[in-house]
Amino acid sequence: MTSRPRAILGVDTGGTFTDFVLLDAHGLRVHKVLSTPEAPERAILQGIEALGLEPDTDLLVVHGSTVATNAVLEGKGVRTAYITNRGLADVLTIGRQARRALYNLQPPPERPPVPPELCLETGGRLGADGSVVEPLEGGDLCSLKTALARLKPQAVAINLLFSWLDDRFERMIEAVVPDGVFVSRSSAVLPELREYERGMATWLNAWVGPLMEGYLQRLATALAPARLVVMQSHGGTIEAARAGREAVRLLLSGPAGGLQGARFVAGLAGHERLLTFDMGGTSTDVALIDGEIRLTGEGHIDRYPVAVPMVDMHTIGAGGGSIARLDDAGMLQVGPESAGASPGPACYGQGGQEPTVTDANLLLGRLPHSTRLGGGMPVQPERARAAIEPLAEAMGLSPEAAAEGIIAIANDHMAQALRVISVQRGLDPADYTLVSFGGAGGLHVCALAEALGMDRALVPIHAGVLSALGMLVARPSRERTQTWQVPIAECDAAEVARRLGEMAAAAAAELRAEGAERIRERLRVDLRYAGQSSTLTLPWSGLEDTVEAFHEAHRRQYGHRLDMPVELVNLRVGVEADQAPPRLPPLPQRAPARPMDTVKVYGHGPVPLYRREALAPEQVIAGPALLSEAVATTWLAPGWHCRVDAWGNLLLVSALA
Repeated sequence: MTSRPRAILGVDTGGTFTDFVLLDAHGLRVHKVLSTPEAPERAILQGIEALGLEPDTDLLVVHGSTVATNAVLEGKGVRTAYITNRGLADVLTIGRQARRALYNLQPPPERPPVPPELCLETGGRLGADGSVVEPLEGGDLCSLKTALARLKPQAVAINLLFSWLDDRFERMIEAVVPDGVFVSRSSAVLPELREYERGMATWLNAWVGPLMEGYLQRLATALAPARLVVMQSHGGTIEAARAGREAVRLLLSGPAGGLQGARFVAGLAGHERLLTFDMGGTSTDVALIDGEIRLTGEGHIDRYPVAVPMVDMHTIGAGGGSIARLDDAGMLQVGPESAGASPGPACYGQGGQEPTVTDANLLLGRLPHSTRLGGGMPVQPERARAAIEPLAEAMGLSPEAAAEGIIAIANDHMAQALRVISVQRGLDPADYTLVSFGGAGGLHVCALAEALGMDRALVPIHAGVLSALGMLVARPSRERTQTWQVPIAECDAAEVARRLGEMAAAAAAELRAEGAERIRERLRVDLRYAGQSSTLTLPWSGLEDTVEAFHEAHRRQYGHRLDMPVELVNLRVGVEADQAPPRLPPLPQRAPARPMDTVKVYGHGPVPLYRREALAPEQVIAGPALLSEAVATTWLAPGWHCRVDAWGNLLLVSALA
């Protein structure tokens, strides 16, 4: 590998805070600043200045960005033309004809992804066997060129039928797009079958690509001569200069960093089977890790399917900033509306007036009044009480009882999300360790573990900035797919290996261009029974072994195996730089820390408050207790105790274990 930089800075831009983790010769430092959504790079530069850093050639910045994600969620992509075959202009609008609410017979109309006037049809149609059904002629190209000159789009998405078999027509169209216009070809973005999902990924890449490209160029210029790389949705990094062209692969950039961080620190503690929940200010992301981080090609961002490989994650609108209110029936609801970074919860003192989960935790004493959010911003308990009192009065309860209700409902939302990725897949949460992170996660970890019947949990060191820590341990990598649809009975093992090898070699060449020397490959295939629409992804281990593994995987997941022909659908390749992650500094040996104070917690009386940074290796603390650090607080509930491991992780165990 190329020499390791003197300093590595992980930066995770969230909806409320931008988190920093710096690892250099002096050890590990963390920092938080309020995010600046209108110009995310401004918060990053503020944090770098606060850390006393001077960008130089020995600094590597690994960034998890929300620019592409926010553009999609807010519908603020650029003006994008969509080019497809004749008769297929409405494919993205029609989609799969699935309603969000199955029994709502009069759903409100939704704006089509691409306005009709920006949908262009042309020739160049292939058949399922790759034969030319309709040629792409010179007149077609002239018409497209004229239309693009008239429409003046900032980006163009090209999605022709069966382009994954032969991309020549898409390349011919790309050649007539005016200079300076961002171009996204389906045969490059996602060379797979299913024209809707392929088209949506291609359009999303074009729709937000110029925004991402411009943002990364501005940030790279501001950070020069430091090197900037970006976290991708599948958990590996990519050079910033290339990342802007692959914006659709960055939509889960920050959350993927959290899973990398959780897997890394839990591995240090000897835990490999994990249920993770990342509770930030705006949302909560939950996932399941069984040794490896699971990837999916069936992800969604808002109402849009995203078929490129990304971490398998479920997201709900429940965070520290989630707003509590009474609905029309007088029932208490929490989220999905959030106070966000501005104005934020009432206790931030930034103008927020509505009660939030953070205000409820502060009112109950679980968030100490001495807390400095992000290490510097004091909380204002009187504002939290003032925000909750009107809600409590409407409910006929005391402010503290109303706050307990807010916490209970937020916990129920998060527990249900964790059940979606475990119980609903036939897995018992009790077989896993619950890993909590994000700025607000430690306040809810014990309650969620109890709700799921779990007796083990882990709150990582620097849990409040774990996504940024995950940026430090992520490796440069690529995930590539290619449809090759053929019955297994007609499949030649040598041909499968050859095609996989070619895909791996092309992806590895990109990594070597970024400085990687040793590269690891992961070869997989998607199989299904003939006639099915869904596939299962299996490691490639030769024809017979892989097919038998498919039968067994189908039996485990669906309860049966079929005596039917098996079909190969997609080839999948993952390559990553084979490099050791940076080493976390262990805790120094010292005497067990004593409580620095006691805090009155509603319903529990005076509770000891420990400064987490002062805890000693192997120190054991029994609940109820509060453990406070610069970027997060952990509420150790009654009936739980925790042990501090050599790196400072908190290993929580229920008394019922």
